[in-house]
Amino acid sequence: MSLKIIGAGLGRTGTLSLKTALEQLGYAPCHHMQSCFEGRQQTRWFLQAAQGDSVDWRQVFSGYEAAVDWPAAAYYQDLLEAFPDAKVIFSDRAPEDWYESVATTIFRVVPAIPIWLRRTVPHINRVALMVDKTVWKNELNDQFENRAAMLNFFESRRQEVIARVPPQQLLIHSAVDGWEPLCAFLGVEVPSIPYPWVNEGARIRRGVRVLKTLAYVPWVLLLAGIMTVLYWVATQPA
Repeated sequence: MSLKIIGAGLGRTGTLSLKTALEQLGYAPCHHMQSCFEGRQQTRWFLQAAQGDSVDWRQVFSGYEAAVDWPAAAYYQDLLEAFPDAKVIFSDRAPEDWYESVATTIFRVVPAIPIWLRRTVPHINRVALMVDKTVWKNELNDQFENRAAMLNFFESRRQEVIARVPPQQLLIHSAVDGWEPLCAFLGVEVPSIPYPWVNEGARIRRGVRVLKTLAYVPWVLLLAGIMTVLYWVATQPA
């Protein structure tokens, strides 16, 4: 199977909605950051790529019809070289809305992962390393907290994609555009169901709260252990 659709749009630009839409159109499965959370080998490959090592993109996307969102979007040019017949979709959004969405969701995830959890679960640690290196360092140059620079980056990425991808292979698409331009671009019929609107922002924010709570687990266990010992000592006969 050869990758047919490459998503060049950044995370938090409606990529999960686009993934869902593409799968509903038959381009399934569609690669997404979720694929790395769920697949250890996917995380290894993308960490390898983030570190500057070569990867076999055909092996990485074996079995996938499409790929959207980070980490794949960070390598859209490499993917277009590996899959020259693929169509490219840039998932678009108002840069200010994109920045606010990232700032309140995915930017907070990696710092919220407790150190103890990263040390005890290697896959979680690899995911954190991969995201940090791919997104915050390589893509955004450790400048995410510089709002002006990031708004500039978003606009520059859009123009870069337009300049580098042949016009007949490129669609600039916002979730609010719905099915019609997407289906016309892909040459498929418009479904009778509404275009999917999958907003994972609330779920990510809940996840961050859970991760922050988990940071206290070792202390709770330690306190429980101390209380158990003290109780045992207090109940021993004199």
